[in-house]
Amino acid sequence: MTVLHRPERSGEEAQVRAVVEDAFSTNPIVGTLVDRLRDSTDWLDGLSLVAEEDGQIVGHVLFTRGLLDAPQRLVEVLVLSPVSVARRRQKNGIGSALIRYALGELTSRPEPLVFLEGSPTFYGRFGFMPGGEHGFRRPSLRIPEAAFQVYKLAAFQAWMSGTLVYSRVFWDLDCVGLRESQAADPAG
Repeated sequence: MTVLHRPERSGEEAQVRAVVEDAFSTNPIVGTLVDRLRDSTDWLDGLSLVAEEDGQIVGHVLFTRGLLDAPQRLVEVLVLSPVSVARRRQKNGIGSALIRYALGELTSRPEPLVFLEGSPTFYGRFGFMPGGEHGFRRPSLRIPEAAFQVYKLAAFQAWMSGTLVYSRVFWDLDCVGLRESQAADPAG
């Protein structure tokens, strides 16, 4: 089967939500997160990307606006969250291919950095690096240090360091870092 990677189209919101809810079946708030981000000022048109197989959406990645509180000024950055693949299609490379495609789509964007919370082993394959080791601070101490990842884009300049500030939506839904009950495998 051929998998097509492309931006989400108008009218596909319900299909995207279904994939996100399926992928995060143990954490149903993630579907609401995508919907609320979609309605926020931090939504960036064209940066909700999907993997389509035989006319069905089977994967989704979303980049939204965040801020880097740098010493010189606030800098608009991207936050990659969530990354979703339908459970029946996981472990087939769909998520990895979609992430590679999505990062390739960012080459002409003005933002200098992409941040995420995730496995350093998995995301390191795409060029993500530990944020703390590169002068960046987590927006919450509940984010395991190893899971706080950054990817530098062409617009990055050496003076850009500081604290990541998430969209208010992440905070309103308590989707930042891990609560004690979630911390069994923080980076993995």
